[in-house]
Amino acid sequence: MTPMIGYLRCSTEEQARSGLGLDAQRETLTAAGQARGWSLHWIADEGYSAGSLDRPGVTEAFALLSAHAYAGLAVARLDRLSRSMLDFATIMERSRAEGWALVTIDLGVDTSTPSGRLLANVFAAFAEFERELIRQRTREALAAARGNGVRLGRPRQYPADVVALVADLVGVEGLSHRRAAAELSRRAVPTVGGGPWRHSTVRRLLTSYAIDLATAAALEASQSRSGGRSRSATKEG
Repeated sequence: MTPMIGYLRCSTEEQARSGLGLDAQRETLTAAGQARGWSLHWIADEGYSAGSLDRPGVTEAFALLSAHAYAGLAVARLDRLSRSMLDFATIMERSRAEGWALVTIDLGVDTSTPSGRLLANVFAAFAEFERELIRQRTREALAAARGNGVRLGRPRQYPADVVALVADLVGVEGLSHRRAAAELSRRAVPTVGGGPWRHSTVRRLLTSYAIDLATAAALEASQSRSGGRSRSATKEG
């Protein structure tokens, strides 16, 4: 029997609608496990949304998989693990690097098989395309705001490449503030004070970054409205 983690998740809203959410997932994975020769260890995040991977069950599962206590992670449906293609691609990359299988019953993804790995690579390619679009839109919006003399957020303490890295770790890779701080310290990214990164530092930096994006978006919308009024006035004239 292959030891696998069967991951279950049901949000508070889903629990309010039906108490069978976790049971239905368990039945699907049990049937798949019987057909594939799995011995399932159950981990559930009950009352959590899929908006972030910062969930106790996911953290526990990743720790067990990193320690090679189990051969892989199986979910009945992809949205039980994450609704973000970017998060899914990050998990797939982690499974590849650490040597454990990722199985999603609804999509037919099973990274322990050649066909499953091929399908996983297709999803990863779309996720990377989405990452590039996000980065491009962010760069263009901020450049447009700066080009029009807009001061973005609070005075900068960190260079743009560090801000972009922190935003990427949290917004793209789905790390929590604490995990992002640990990763920045691991990479020896310097802080202003010279000490280790803290989750509060990450939070403050991202708050400033969010102000930058909001300012840039407001400026872009204002310019768009101004352009529309100018074209309208030209037609009337």
